[in-house]
Amino acid sequence: MYACGPTVYQRSHIGNLRSYTMEDILRRVLENEGNAVEHVINITDVGHLTDDADSGEDKLEKASAESHESAKDIAERYTKLFFKDVSAMNILSPTLTPKATEHIAEQISLIKTLEEKGFTYTTSDGIYFDTSKFPDYGKFSGQALEEKEEGARVAANPEKKNPTDFALWKFSPSAPKAHPPMEETNSGNKRQMEWESPWGVGFPGWHIECSAMAEKYLGQPFDIHAGGIDHIPVHHENEIAQSVAAFGKPLANYWFHVEFLNVDGRKMSKSLANFYTLDDLKEKGFDPIALRYFFLGANYRQKQNFTWNALQAAKNALEKLILIVRGWDKPSVGCADLEAEFQAAMNDDLNTSQALAILWKIVNSDYPTSAKAETLMTMDKILGLGLDKYISVPVEIPDDINALIAEREIARKEKNWSESDRLRDKISERGWTVEDTEEGQKVIPISTFSF
Repeated sequence: MYACGPTVYQRSHIGNLRSYTMEDILRRVLENEGNAVEHVINITDVGHLTDDADSGEDKLEKASAESHESAKDIAERYTKLFFKDVSAMNILSPTLTPKATEHIAEQISLIKTLEEKGFTYTTSDGIYFDTSKFPDYGKFSGQALEEKEEGARVAANPEKKNPTDFALWKFSPSAPKAHPPMEETNSGNKRQMEWESPWGVGFPGWHIECSAMAEKYLGQPFDIHAGGIDHIPVHHENEIAQSVAAFGKPLANYWFHVEFLNVDGRKMSKSLANFYTLDDLKEKGFDPIALRYFFLGANYRQKQNFTWNALQAAKNALEKLILIVRGWDKPSVGCADLEAEFQAAMNDDLNTSQALAILWKIVNSDYPTSAKAETLMTMDKILGLGLDKYISVPVEIPDDINALIAEREIARKEKNWSESDRLRDKISERGWTVEDTEEGQKVIPISTFSF
């Protein structure tokens, strides 16, 4: 399975993390059924331009100019933060994480193959793939070439033969050109990231890196190509064209695309101030696993709408679940019928919302808690909520909290309600909630998470 990874010029946002989480669910289902999964997530640290096609600035170079840091330092920092974020989301570590900058030779080799087969041409700013030479171009996104050309933006490069043609190799602004140069759209400053090639000094296009690295590590065709739905019309369409043109066989047997995550009913963007990262969630007291629980509430093919209220509901449900399972007996023989229901839900196109419903059906069932514990442990190998840290692990109440509870019990017996309330508030300030029940005071942590 090859999954399109991050362009490491900024922090991954929660919409990105939805894609990686659902890809993780797919991987867990496959492994749970006995498959060994070779999982590749690439790191794009060069070549992704600001318009996601062939014009604008390289996103790493632009971030470097704005921050006065080197492109390499920016890439390294955000790569580390990416892995920190996926770990916090309990996403399994990929088998391989190849970087575009470490596979320049493979990308050049692939472009040479395309050149030899007559799929390329040269302009003053780079080497382009001629989409008119690939009859199936547009089929993946459901548009014929003519339709895609009609809907394409006005080409920034007037030398392109077709509006849908895309760059395989871009010349550096200061590099000698094969043709008289057209007007430069950037400052012409020397790039930090550039390499020698048979066509001149430059850098690879965004699309070529995935084709080159996927073929190197997984062969062609490989089983599953994953990514966000936004990759379909351009990035994945172009990957298919160049890979099939070069090797004469499909790129991947199956495709797995995750729909958009909206925020308050609108597309996530910095201009709308609704561009959230895991740090934004943590600042508001949310553990990343609460976000994972939220993601499970919708099928990966459906748009999902993020709101703070929805995340709070997910956090409340997860904390309730954790508090319940802490009091269960040690796991023993599970509930076979409900495990079969869960498996059927996951095999039904990863029906995660139904899987959560079955989880709560188990929690509320009359089965012995040891059986429920065993079944939830089995289910959580796929859901990835980290329940193994809590199931049958009682809450340990600190001595100072126990002392306050004892004081409050005395105040209650003496009907000193003001003192009882004061002690309740003091306990709450230290992160615990007191519930008065017929059996006496029940103390639970305000948050079961720590991060």
